Amino acid sequence: MHASHHAAPLDWLPFLLVVLVTSQYLAAAWLQRASGSGWSLWRCGFFLLGSALLAIAFWPSLMAWAHGDLVGHMTLHLLIGMFAPLGWVLGAPVTLLLRTLPQAGGRWVVARLHGRFVRTVAHPVAALLLNVGGMYVLYLTPLYAASLESPALHYAVHLHFLLAGYLFCWAILAEPDASPHRLTLRFRLGVLFAAIATHGLLGKLMYGWGFPRGTGHALEHVQIAAQWMYYGG
Repeated sequence: MHASHHAAPLDWLPFLLVVLVTSQYLAAAWLQRASGSGWSLWRCGFFLLGSALLAIAFWPSLMAWAHGDLVGHMTLHLLIGMFAPLGWVLGAPVTLLLRTLPQAGGRWVVARLHGRFVRTVAHPVAALLLNVGGMYVLYLTPLYAASLESPALHYAVHLHFLLAGYLFCWAILAEPDASPHRLTLRFRLGVLFAAIATHGLLGKLMYGWGFPRGTGHALEHVQIAAQWMYYGG
């Protein structure tokens, strides 16, 4: 749909934010190791893997491709909303932050983590609704078609993918950063299986009924994207 795209300075912002966050993480990890407190290289590796996937997804030319191509969009959806968040969660960034901040700053972060808002969105059921439920809203309503006409909405959609994906991974794993909820493994597995089922159902709806509609994409193209979503998810 979009034959060419020349990256504007603002198009680099998501990529540069990933670089900034990753550099801060590595600096904090180096401080922990230099002080003798130690920090797992495995954690660093997981975080770097998540950052690498995000850096690929947020590269301006790939973002431009995904803005006008449903298969491209679905590819970035998998990278940003599923694979990269898992790497970041396994990197335990909150634990590293608490170990790096001064005592007063750490207490402030802990208070926010145990506040009503975080406790609500970090519950597995709420995270499921934000993550998979958000996909239903995006693909079964005119919202996706609207995002094709609005770069700001396009970026907002991918930001939602990242945040909702991170919350869902954290809520289901409940570690290595301590979860504000003490829920059984059986309960969390139940939510995970519900997510798998509802995510698969959405892929089937897209394949069988041609969602999202009003995008100008041929049905065959939509079905390829739906297959990416179903099998990738």
